[in-house]
Amino acid sequence: MMPWLESIGLIMLLLVGWFWFDGFQSRAAAMRAAHAACAADGLLLLDDTVALASVRLGRDDAGRLRLRRTYDFEYSDTGDNRRAAQLTLLGTELLLLRLATVAASGPRLRVVGDGEAATGSQTSAAQPPRRS
Repeated sequence: MMPWLESIGLIMLLLVGWFWFDGFQSRAAAMRAAHAACAADGLLLLDDTVALASVRLGRDDAGRLRLRRTYDFEYSDTGDNRRAAQLTLLGTELLLLRLATVAASGPRLRVVGDGEAATGSQTSAAQPPRRS
């Protein structure tokens, strides 16, 4: 029979291993989401990486307790600048993706397919949609 201190140590080691492995899966999901967001808007993902900003507990739609991770990354719209962005995952599910708005470019409306419209943070009905 294993002494209680060794049992607690083994359990802690297993928890750290799970957290480390789950962090890799979450980071891979964040990288896919950042690449997809940048590709959809014709942006350049700088440094080709995301950085973990925070980890908290959160509940999903089924009420299960999951890790809520926030990642920061940078992108460029011209190739000469850096803009901050942030995305939040609950487990490996994307909850929020926030790209910095650019005041100089004005409102943006992008048409994506069969009449569906994807909007940026601002939408104007007076401005015609841009086609990529």
